[in-house]
Amino acid sequence: MSSLKKRARVFKILRDVKASYWFVPSLLIITSMILASMTEWIDHRFDLLSFASVTHLIDIQPEAARALLSVMAQSIIGVTGVMFSMTLVAVSFASGNFGPRLIDNFMRDHGNQWSLGFLISTFVFTVAILRSVHENDATGSTAFVPHLSIIIAILLSLICIFVIVYFIHHIPETINVSRISSKLSKQLDAEIRGLIDQEDNAHVTQKWPDGAPTYQLITPISGYLQTCDYDDLETLAADKAWFVRIVPGMGEYVTVASPIFAIWADQDLSKDEIAQLNLCYSVGPERTEYQNPTFISQQLVEMITRALSSGINDPYTAMDCLNRLAGALTIASVYNGGLAATDRPRLETSPLDFDALFRHAFPLCRQYIQPDDLTRSHAIQLLETLREVARENDKDIIEKELDALSIITNH
Repeated sequence: MSSLKKRARVFKILRDVKASYWFVPSLLIITSMILASMTEWIDHRFDLLSFASVTHLIDIQPEAARALLSVMAQSIIGVTGVMFSMTLVAVSFASGNFGPRLIDNFMRDHGNQWSLGFLISTFVFTVAILRSVHENDATGSTAFVPHLSIIIAILLSLICIFVIVYFIHHIPETINVSRISSKLSKQLDAEIRGLIDQEDNAHVTQKWPDGAPTYQLITPISGYLQTCDYDDLETLAADKAWFVRIVPGMGEYVTVASPIFAIWADQDLSKDEIAQLNLCYSVGPERTEYQNPTFISQQLVEMITRALSSGINDPYTAMDCLNRLAGALTIASVYNGGLAATDRPRLETSPLDFDALFRHAFPLCRQYIQPDDLTRSHAIQLLETLREVARENDKDIIEKELDALSIITNH
């Protein structure tokens, strides 16, 4: 059997790193420290490397160099603190108005990560160069001014000005409701297309055994099922002649008493085989969009319900999110034959087909749509359009929702 690649755990780590605010800034800080060491090394070897002409670009004495670097460092770290405050305000506003589950979308925003990281790394570079500036003293050390390093510090400070301008422009964009729904829509569409493209049309079937499973794998911690490596799990099942059922659906909450996998095998599983199974999934404290399109659709549903709440009363935001859901459902029904349950001979999963995706969209927000005439009429129009282009076996699902929405309730 080919060794498992531990991709489930790797994917989880990569997602956590991507959603963190420490990775990109840390990477840039390390880079700035390396750059400071390199430029300082060059400054000490001007004569050897024929870089003496650089001193003509900036003629500065040690005391002035220290003052200049100190001002740049203080200014950059001060502005960085303001930028952190702006980020926290944007995150607080978005979580309060659009839903707390959207915070991860801000945490993963590369514009915020690189902007904050560049300013912090410039501050670190400036401080690192500042320590190398010294004057003549009684101990006999000669004055030293790292001219090349100061020039680079000035250039980095100038770039920071453009970074600040970009950040001030970028923050309002991140809390623009249309951009938030558009980003979620693109993620949802991409996930659905990816699932359809991965579908296997070979339809190889195996006769599943009767009776209770031989072994049930229990997770050692409680949390949400975040990742499952279907390919490695299927390979393991084929090599061992197992039949494996993934009990919870992706994104469902499991406890220390909840089985993750039910395995039918010819004999009891060894410790090594159990360890291999444990590498095929990951459980975390929160739901994620990875391998879980229904969670993305539920985020759009949450935006709809908040927009139609009495405190906000914004039907146009709700209509925009309904447009996104209808677009995703259209892809699920017409793209390359539509979304269907993946056929795996020895692996059984909770199927994600058009019906399952639809149930996590329009029906979840029906009670909020019905009392609002404008939103309800728009939802009916979207469903009627979807019914016209959908597959024949999907039309009944849409028709039932149309009937339910057509019933006007008084609240």
